[in-house]
Amino acid sequence: MLKKCPLMIDVHAHLASKAYADIDVIIARARSCGVRKIVMSITDPREYHAAKAIVERHPQSVFLTVGFDPCCFDQGLFDDFISLASSATIVGIGEVGLDHFYIRDDEQRSLQERRFRLAISIANERRLPVVVHSRSAGKNALALLHSEGADQVLMHAFDGKAGDALAAAKGGYYFSIPTSVVHSEQKKKMARLLPLESLMLETDSPVLAPVRGEINEPANLIRSAEAISAIKRIPLEDVIAVTTANASSLFNI
Repeated sequence: MLKKCPLMIDVHAHLASKAYADIDVIIARARSCGVRKIVMSITDPREYHAAKAIVERHPQSVFLTVGFDPCCFDQGLFDDFISLASSATIVGIGEVGLDHFYIRDDEQRSLQERRFRLAISIANERRLPVVVHSRSAGKNALALLHSEGADQVLMHAFDGKAGDALAAAKGGYYFSIPTSVVHSEQKKKMARLLPLESLMLETDSPVLAPVRGEINEPANLIRSAEAISAIKRIPLEDVIAVTTANASSLFNI
């Protein structure tokens, strides 16, 4: 079936994770399962050299976005992220954003917001898409993105209200559906409500596996596509074709 349609793009995976013993094997397995390209994200500037080495070994398959963990408050590391985001050869800024699930302190949340605004400004200046982490802060993150004039946006594994997501999708924002959609009722609702033209596929490897507790990998991406196909009652080929086109366009890959 997959031979009749474009191959898939995993728009969000953490390939530099220490969860993988041999990342080249992981990438080869992904390709054998129909994943043509992978957008790799880092959230710590100390991962950059390892991530760059992966890209250099797989220049036609792996592309890099650089981000910063909103739960990290180390100023030196954030300065290093700003330097990378401003100068590195990348296809996007992220993941960056807000995390109100782990961070409850008002002062720390305020710092998250200021850093998020700065990351968005860099993305705007470089005309790069911004990949957004918004755990338990979806509405806040969307409002901030709009206030900063962000127009190339991918909301990764959005856990907010589907109604807020739909309004943002109507404004041109994209949402990536992770492989956890097979067991997450919230992600199923997102896939059902949002138009296919606003969706992409992601694994968020090594987490959000289709089977709880397992180490996730890009080879599992088809599970997200199959779930969207079943939920929307549309052909799998259409899901793959549209999400691939969306990803190719946003990241220019």
